[in-house]
Amino acid sequence: MLKFTEEHEWLKIEGGVATVGITTHAAEQLGDLVFVELPEVGATFSKGGDASTVESVKAASDVYCPLDGEIVEVNEAITADPSLVNSDPQGAGWFFKLKLANPADADALMDEAAYKELVG
Repeated sequence: MLKFTEEHEWLKIEGGVATVGITTHAAEQLGDLVFVELPEVGATFSKGGDASTVESVKAASDVYCPLDGEIVEVNEAITADPSLVNSDPQGAGWFFKLKLANPADADALMDEAAYKELVG
């Protein structure tokens, strides 16, 4: 199940764990990424908390935690090679895996059709 936020994060939810990254739209708006800072495994975040930071040649931007939960895995590959986020933002360029405090909260997020309408 893919879900999206108004802050341009995507979530792929499997068994109460969400793989989280930024959308293709967000990656295109940021331009070429040169730096990614990921959260620590074991860190807990509330919805809307600053979980990661990305820097591109254009700007720095926060990546927000889309739902309450605990970080259970991070994608170290994107810290070594931030361009993975640009080349495959909704695949190999994922940021972190979040064990959801309440998986039912994901129901309130947008589906792909609603997100596409948001970004036009």
